[in-house]
Amino acid sequence: MFNKKNTVLLVSSVLSTLPLSSSIAADTNADVIEIPSLTVTANPLGAKSPDELVQPVTVLSGDELNQQRGATLGETLDTVPGVSNSDFGPGVGRPVIRGLQGSRVQVLEDGLKTADISGEGGDHTVAIDASRADQIEVFRGPATLLYGSGAAGGVINVKSNRFNPEFGDAPRVHGQLGYGYNGDERQGNIGLELPVTDNFVLRTDYGLRRSHDFDIDGFQQRGQTEGDKDTLQNSDAITDSFSVTGLFKGDWGNAGLGYSRWRTDYGIPEAFLGEDEEEQERIHADFDRVDFRSELIDPIPGFTAARIKLSHTEFNQQEIGAHFHDGELEEREVEMEFTNDETEARFELVHNPIGMWQGVIGLQLNNREFGADGEGHGGHGHGGHSDGFYIRDTDTRSAGLFVLEERLTDFGRLEFAARIDHVRSDPTTLGGERHIDLPSGDELHQEADLGDRSFTPFSLSAGSIIDLGDTHHLRLSVTRSERAPSAEQLYAFGTHAASGTVEVGDVGLDEETYTNIEIGLDRHSGPFRFDATLFYNHVQDFIYLASMDDGSGNAVMIDDDTLVFNQQDDARFYGAEFTAAWDVVEGNMPLTLRFSGDIVRAKLDDGDNLPRISPARLGIGFDTAYQDWDFSMDYRHIFKQNDSAALESDTDGYNLVTLDARWKPASLKGGELYIQGHNLLNEDGRRHQSFLKDDAPIIGRALMTGIRFDFGG
Repeated sequence: MFNKKNTVLLVSSVLSTLPLSSSIAADTNADVIEIPSLTVTANPLGAKSPDELVQPVTVLSGDELNQQRGATLGETLDTVPGVSNSDFGPGVGRPVIRGLQGSRVQVLEDGLKTADISGEGGDHTVAIDASRADQIEVFRGPATLLYGSGAAGGVINVKSNRFNPEFGDAPRVHGQLGYGYNGDERQGNIGLELPVTDNFVLRTDYGLRRSHDFDIDGFQQRGQTEGDKDTLQNSDAITDSFSVTGLFKGDWGNAGLGYSRWRTDYGIPEAFLGEDEEEQERIHADFDRVDFRSELIDPIPGFTAARIKLSHTEFNQQEIGAHFHDGELEEREVEMEFTNDETEARFELVHNPIGMWQGVIGLQLNNREFGADGEGHGGHGHGGHSDGFYIRDTDTRSAGLFVLEERLTDFGRLEFAARIDHVRSDPTTLGGERHIDLPSGDELHQEADLGDRSFTPFSLSAGSIIDLGDTHHLRLSVTRSERAPSAEQLYAFGTHAASGTVEVGDVGLDEETYTNIEIGLDRHSGPFRFDATLFYNHVQDFIYLASMDDGSGNAVMIDDDTLVFNQQDDARFYGAEFTAAWDVVEGNMPLTLRFSGDIVRAKLDDGDNLPRISPARLGIGFDTAYQDWDFSMDYRHIFKQNDSAALESDTDGYNLVTLDARWKPASLKGGELYIQGHNLLNEDGRRHQSFLKDDAPIIGRALMTGIRFDFGG
């Protein structure tokens, strides 16, 4: 990532989409002040590299993004220190940041929430087409609080080119087409940029993915000794995405309006023996979304920029169960259906300098109507439920005010931020009490009327970047942030069919409170560069899913599903991340060595381990080039994870080897041919952070080859 930083341009507001920096001139003769921002744009008021930011940020763009781009967001970011992939099969790739996942990781598309339900279950994919991404920014640190309580773990912004106000005077066609032999996987994306006038441009793109069941090394389930071998059954996936956007620009600023749609259909991997009663689950999900973005220059006296971001998303997801007897299909039915209609608005104002301080103030509004309906497995009150659905319908409304201020100093810069939210959740009142029958003969009950819950999270952060000569920076930050419980943590009570759990919420949960201390040191110039970070995060009233012991050392099961409860206790997360690059050889055949690693530990205050925490990782790789060829190769060791929670299985370590080769002859004029290899050692690895680790390993050896192109513009 080091050789990309000097090419990254950052915008002039702090809170647009994902952090890098923006630059606003205090006056015509003053130094430029950088305000951390979540939007990266080709039309900044100034240019700064991530090296100059207070908070840690990883930016993937250009060749580096293409090298790491996968079919899902989690797969794409799995090599980033501090970030791992919590997959639920190849159709699902949810990113985990420093041991936190689900609703604690805020995923943005061009600066606003994806508005899917990936935070509601481990089997739910993030509604992002990674092939559309022009740049991905991963933000960890104090300013995450500026994006709401859902950013407790971090912020990931997937930036497309849809709302970029810069465009040429000729049509542009860009995209990529690829084929992978493992799973007969076909991926593609093609985009068209059509300048209508000097001030107006139309952009459209279409992406697709098709795959069959993937190959693996060995049996699918842990402990399996019969049945299909070397195949990840029910792992096929289909995805389509489309968008069209119109953008107008002038001396006053710019405004863009866009429509996008996304469809996916994927299986939840499960071994299928063709004997007795068996079931396979599939998920179909789709959304339709409308977005508006506008940036105004010098909108009113005292302010240099204003930004308006609006989105409305209508999301639907069905979990479909296919029931078999002795290998013959008996019935296929929709066991669960989720809906999520969500509207979000964000307003930002960058003010003129007040003394030595430059900053931004903003308002964020969100209205979410979440619904869930279904009968659980088999459609007949599975597990003794009086009603089979996983969670009752819930309307959630939130409003947040935020401010971030920064000033230059003799030693570097200082940054302060604050945010206050009001979050209210209103669950539907049912016709009667619900119950779950336990194997012991006891019952769990949930009242018909749970009442609404309101929270007022308040967060503060302070940070500093200190210049240690011309080559090093020291970063220090401390954050105190609060997070409101999510709807499923409060109100879940029933079978979540595809994830194989019976989940019980707790309407009495309190807010989580995070106190995070972070220190980082980097060397950002010269032939040897590095970036290292240490963090400690204490969480008061941390919410986690806990199993109940059945008295024999195993989790309580209701039929074939694990009973889990949303519980709360104090916890602490601590760890380290580093990357380094060393330019060993320069010239016609350069050689750069790369090193990376991360580790996170997560424990309750009583000493017990938290479940599904990513294991430590250590990697080494190199980049080289010769004439029209670029070549990269990486080796990573994922360590054994035996710091497991109660009733949670350990996972063994494994090794991953990847390669990327690109041929870019001048004759292709904007095109390149590529070949990528993943898991070249064909390892049978299991991701400890995945809910599905005992049922599905990582996919086996895979080679993807294809072409990328970018013509015109």
